[in-house]
Amino acid sequence: MNIRKLALLAMAATALSSTPLLSQEASRTPTLEEYTLGSPKMLRRTSLRSLSWLGNDYIYIDSTRLVIGTPSAQSKVTTLLTQDELLSILGEATKGKGAKFFSPFAVVGGSRELLSITFGQKHHLVDPRAKKLVASYERDTKEEQAFLFSPRADHAAVVKGHNLFVFSPDGSSHQLTTDGSPTIVYGQTVHQNEFGINGGLFWSPDGGQLAFYRMDQSMIAPYPLVHTDVRKATEEKLYYPMAGMPSHHVTLGVYDLASGKTVYIKTGEPKEKYLTNISWAPDGKTIYIAELNRDQNYMELKAYDPKTGDYIKTLFSETNSKYIEPQWPMRFIPGRDREFVWQTRRDGYTHLYHYNVDGKLLGQITRGAWEVTDFLGFADGGKTLVYTSTQLSPIDRVVASVSLDGRKTKLLTPQEGWHVARLSRDGKYLLDTYESLKNPTEQRLVSVSTGKQIAKLYQSKDPEAGFINPEITFGKIKAADGVTDLYYRLLKPTNFDPSKKYPTIVYVYNGPHAQLVQNRFHAGCLGWDLYMATQGYVVFTVDGRGSAHRGADFEQVIHRHLGKNEMADQMKGVDFLKSLPYVDANRIGVAGWSYGGFMTTNLMLTYPEVFKVGVAGGAVTDWARYEVMYGERYMDSPQDNPEGYKETNLSLRAKDLKGRLMMIHGTIDPTVVWQHTQLFVEACVKAGTYPDYMIYPEHRHNVMGVDRVHLNYTMARYFFDHL
Repeated sequence: MNIRKLALLAMAATALSSTPLLSQEASRTPTLEEYTLGSPKMLRRTSLRSLSWLGNDYIYIDSTRLVIGTPSAQSKVTTLLTQDELLSILGEATKGKGAKFFSPFAVVGGSRELLSITFGQKHHLVDPRAKKLVASYERDTKEEQAFLFSPRADHAAVVKGHNLFVFSPDGSSHQLTTDGSPTIVYGQTVHQNEFGINGGLFWSPDGGQLAFYRMDQSMIAPYPLVHTDVRKATEEKLYYPMAGMPSHHVTLGVYDLASGKTVYIKTGEPKEKYLTNISWAPDGKTIYIAELNRDQNYMELKAYDPKTGDYIKTLFSETNSKYIEPQWPMRFIPGRDREFVWQTRRDGYTHLYHYNVDGKLLGQITRGAWEVTDFLGFADGGKTLVYTSTQLSPIDRVVASVSLDGRKTKLLTPQEGWHVARLSRDGKYLLDTYESLKNPTEQRLVSVSTGKQIAKLYQSKDPEAGFINPEITFGKIKAADGVTDLYYRLLKPTNFDPSKKYPTIVYVYNGPHAQLVQNRFHAGCLGWDLYMATQGYVVFTVDGRGSAHRGADFEQVIHRHLGKNEMADQMKGVDFLKSLPYVDANRIGVAGWSYGGFMTTNLMLTYPEVFKVGVAGGAVTDWARYEVMYGERYMDSPQDNPEGYKETNLSLRAKDLKGRLMMIHGTIDPTVVWQHTQLFVEACVKAGTYPDYMIYPEHRHNVMGVDRVHLNYTMARYFFDHL
């Protein structure tokens, strides 16, 4: 019996729609400030702060104390450590008095069960059970660029001033590199954070060896970001490889703490390739690298000797006519040091596979027209895997377990909605944080063996329960291919009157790595969407082909022609909107950020008779000026796909602008550099068309913090004035 049927047996199917429950006291809608993330007035959902595992016990912050509970005691908790006790342990008893919350922490040290707490000028290691300080490491607040404890937290790797150091608990340190600079980068993320890379330091399981990235950017001409927040503007050099241009060279070094020697892995030629998904063997005698060619259509999983740097063997390779995007390291199975789980989209959907270190495929573990989105770990000593997936539907996230042979599957979270879970060290319990369209936040303790809830640890109140809120509805339409289902969310104006005609805004992203329509509280909407609905607008979003978590065919339809099929799907959404009697077809606008800014501008230029007003934030206007890894994955290089790059260069179509378009950009955006929209405006000047423009000085790829209220009102006012 498939897992969908199991879910339906576990709970009655519910319709994907919502009618707001208004309290009798509801008298007004929330303000823009109350809706906006970063505003001090934001209406926030509450939850258990820093809920996490400490071994097989769970801990969280309760005001100024850290509490602990055991699954066997269900929801009963006791005080583990107070903030005053912590400050005394740190020798900071005179500082931080009157704090509202216990200091932020991370659990480190494996079985040692320590807390890593950064306080003032030091990184501290605290044993919360023994209430004692284990070690402290000096923190260079100006020069420190990366910091990572070893698995047992008996050493720390630090990058400061562009060079790499290893610190010991006694305060001594060893400097591994001396030539670090803005162009020679050690121990930090590489390849523009693509391929699942979110750091550049990799300790071996026993902490005896440290692998680290070395990135040479000297062949890349620096791109200037100009800071204007000083009397005389200053330049920040951004080493940004653009599509079709030279890319950086990455190697992997390994430092052996016992010998004090560093070797570099002999990954050889060509130098322009991607070294991803670094994995250590459990015994530390082998290091594995998923090596991807620059064309991103061929990947080899290779084994190397960390003592010599020598190549050992290739376990297997993967190829795809369009592109491959490895994003997950090997997960070795407990008690089976020669076997591992590999997560890949090889069969068209992201699934789990069972391999041995000889490269032999022992079996496909999960399968189906859905995707594994997160691997949580092992249970039953490695006989069972626990993961998060889209098994119920693309807009839900559920947690399930599966036997290593793939034959036994159990749904652990049958509720439709969005589950984010953490597995205990012994694999017996889950901490499940759950939300859905109607449920703000619920945190639960769940048994992995039975799938039953042991205890509800927390239930958030709806922060907007006393307000009038818009109605949000989910639904499906067909894509432009006439076959594929697309999921949408629809916000109706507050105090909705079906006899009226309302202006309508299409909020769009529709690019890789993003999914906007989610069965979460507010359907995944951010505050701006909700606010616009309170101001009398219909707000509509559809995740067209090209967006995330729907399989390779769904995403790869965009290859070499970004925007073409995505716009076709968005226009199917417009057809649906026009079929609704309350949508004013003469007042349709569009808004989006980043890839959504590209889509917004493209839609305004391509369908001026449909979209009267648009707001495009951080928009890509020429993919030849976007970075190598992302750009070449989806478009190939400008040399190989000149027609594709020409048709997606929106500046060449500036003459087609008819409606009111506002472009917004952060002046030090390192992701979509400011040049994109400046060149588009220049093209409009030459073409005699008239966009509007807004900049946010000293903001990067998005406008965050308190300034986001200003951004949201700027966008809102533009629609108020012109739609």
